[in-house]
Amino acid sequence: MFNENLFKYLEEADPEIMEAMRGELDRQRNQLELIASENFASRAVLAALSNPMQNKYAEGYPRKRYYSGCKFVDQAEDLARERAKKLFSAEYANVQPHSGTQANISAYLALIQPGDKIMGLNLSHGGHLSHGHPVNFSGLFFKVVHYGVAPVTKVLNYDTLEQQAVKERPRLIVAGASAYPRFWDWPRLRAICDRIEAYLMVDIAHIAGLVAAGVHPSPVPYADIVTSTTHKTLRGPRGGLILCPEKHAANVDKFNFPGTQGGPFMHCIAAKAVCFKEAMSDEFVRYQKQVVANAAKLASVMMENGFEVVSGGTDNHLFLLDLSNKGLTGKAAAASLHKAGITVNKNTVPFDTQSPFVTSGIRVGTPALTTRGMKEPEMAEVGAMMTKVLGNLEDDGALEQVRKDAEALAARFPLYE
Repeated sequence: MFNENLFKYLEEADPEIMEAMRGELDRQRNQLELIASENFASRAVLAALSNPMQNKYAEGYPRKRYYSGCKFVDQAEDLARERAKKLFSAEYANVQPHSGTQANISAYLALIQPGDKIMGLNLSHGGHLSHGHPVNFSGLFFKVVHYGVAPVTKVLNYDTLEQQAVKERPRLIVAGASAYPRFWDWPRLRAICDRIEAYLMVDIAHIAGLVAAGVHPSPVPYADIVTSTTHKTLRGPRGGLILCPEKHAANVDKFNFPGTQGGPFMHCIAAKAVCFKEAMSDEFVRYQKQVVANAAKLASVMMENGFEVVSGGTDNHLFLLDLSNKGLTGKAAAASLHKAGITVNKNTVPFDTQSPFVTSGIRVGTPALTTRGMKEPEMAEVGAMMTKVLGNLEDDGALEQVRKDAEALAARFPLYE
């Protein structure tokens, strides 16, 4: 059973919320989760999230708090910081950001001033809202220019990026993405930043687990600041993280608190410490290697079945399907896949002609299914199911058959049983 000791208290106090929670647990157990930014935290992480540190206010940092009674939350935060530093071979870590975007806010302000120019990856080419999109704080507070992928290969051309950087002279270049399936060349980006005397900030929210396991090159030796979430591939609680050299530590801390946040979520910081410890294990390295192998296998199955995979494959945990050659939209594809028990998200593809609310593509990721224990043979099954759905979007009978197949596959790899 799953966490029944806590559930019984909630069921007595609020059966309506309990009903919603049980429904969500059943959904996670019975559907195939392919949203690239989602994962299943361990029982230990979930237990740490439900702990009495939730009750403690601890504004400030260990041994420099504004409240008394912080001995044990200091102990938890120290463990989280030291483990993060060891895991990523970083000089300094701030584990207080509530999210990846919160971490990015603090990182920007630690390095540059509002009104300065930044250069980030275009959202429709795989970037993130917090990398300079006009509706986001990053686009509101800073002058922004965007770089993108090459029209034919759909991968970054660093010569073109350098030419743009020399022309635009941004104060800071943001690297990292939410939907880019290829390796990043951190040394080249560092060299570009050095040439124009710019800072390099890298957001590894999506690939943090891969970086921690050595499956993706680490930007830590090259970046001025590295930000991340602690969920996604890292498989921890929902939260943020900042890594940096000691020379930036004071500014990072200052702009996180009191600059942009109040009291830290100490129960979440305890859970972050647990996830960092789990990520130091040999099992975690094997897991990350399997995540990448599964993504490569699923992408190859989709290509074999006539689908266009952006950039022709993947080096990490995700890939993008461009459905325009099939006459499909991402919105319609994601909706039908969901009916069939397979969860993905609609996503723009480079040079998309559809609106962001419709899109020409879907984003597919393998962290969650890999956590359940699935490997390449199961990815072949999933690819066959997806192919059937995408070829029969409005055939309720076909969707229902795939839903049964998806549920049967999920049952072979139980979650939280």
